[in-house]
Amino acid sequence: MTNSAISVNSLSKNFRLYHERNRYIKAALLRGRRAKYEEFWALKDVSFEVAHGSTLGIIGSNGSGKTTMLKCLTGIYTPEKGSIKIDGKLAALLELGAGFHPELTGSENIFLNGAILGMSKRDIQTKFASIVDFAGLEKFIDTPVKNFSSGMVVRLGFSIAAHVEPKILLIDEILSVGDQDFQRKSSEKIEEFRREGRTIVVVSHNLGLVQQLCKEVIWLDKGQVRQVGPAADVIAAYTGGSYVNQTEKDENSRNRWGTGDARINSIELLNPNGTQAQVLESSAALQVRLQLSAHTKLESPILRVAITRLNGDVIWATSTQRGTNTMRVLDGAATATLSIDSIHLLEGTYYLSASITDSTGTNEFDHCQNWIRFNVHKSNVFDEGIVAIDSNWNLERHHR
Repeated sequence: MTNSAISVNSLSKNFRLYHERNRYIKAALLRGRRAKYEEFWALKDVSFEVAHGSTLGIIGSNGSGKTTMLKCLTGIYTPEKGSIKIDGKLAALLELGAGFHPELTGSENIFLNGAILGMSKRDIQTKFASIVDFAGLEKFIDTPVKNFSSGMVVRLGFSIAAHVEPKILLIDEILSVGDQDFQRKSSEKIEEFRREGRTIVVVSHNLGLVQQLCKEVIWLDKGQVRQVGPAADVIAAYTGGSYVNQTEKDENSRNRWGTGDARINSIELLNPNGTQAQVLESSAALQVRLQLSAHTKLESPILRVAITRLNGDVIWATSTQRGTNTMRVLDGAATATLSIDSIHLLEGTYYLSASITDSTGTNEFDHCQNWIRFNVHKSNVFDEGIVAIDSNWNLERHHR
């Protein structure tokens, strides 16, 4: 197996743009020539490699060649020049619902579309229940697709493609369609693919999503590679530096990044009486108070708080998705307070981080990493590890 899942070398693809058409053979004979056209090079000498298990983002303005690049990778388009090498089973989420027959039911289209994507009949039968459940179409799966809403078609198309289980996955803007619940589920599925070590290529205009998912990004401009490199650097160059200004490191080496649509102005770690907490007793109660502000009206944002060890391991994290008092709208200033009845940590040094995202949890407006460093003193010196767990011993003596 090679180190590269995808290898593209000097790839070029052109299309003919006709200025007139010979609609009939008679017209062609009278003109004595073919209709006039000019060649449009959608891709010109593009080269890059994607390592196994990595996630690559492709950004650029409309017409820059992003979708053409993905269609060349899938084999839909044949390039005029250059070569493409693919190492592993590939699936593409390009046009969800393409290949569905409107007169067939959802069940029948699962088998039809699954076969188009390379699944065997046995694989489809095994995963059928999971596909239907993920799409949330149990009540409508035996209804003709022509009666489906556009959102239902999108959900079914994504669910089928996601169950192909490819080693290489190509995604073209599908995470920006559908309702909020679909966007959340699809984003979680992509995160699952990443954890499983699959290779992913993402095309999107959602720069926050690209920066979160991808370490490497390619910027295509008029069919040519303008820049390749770390996601933050390439996105900063593409946006004219706006992302550089919003990726910060303060004097305490705390990292911060985000789109800037909302901001966490302050984070405080407090004792139950409202005083600043510097050193906590193991199993003590505490509060995390966050001052927020939004520069635009945000629908259903998600606020997340995490506690990590110094090595970065996440010990515990929670978000406003868990509670009933969620943020439906954030417009202007707000204060959020997280109450913890017992910290349940043993002695050590820890970091507290916080972030605010869109309703899908993928587009980060503001992320404050390792913002508060705090110490925990354990009252029980005989326990070891990280977590303080309430327990009692009971000893029974057995007499001979």
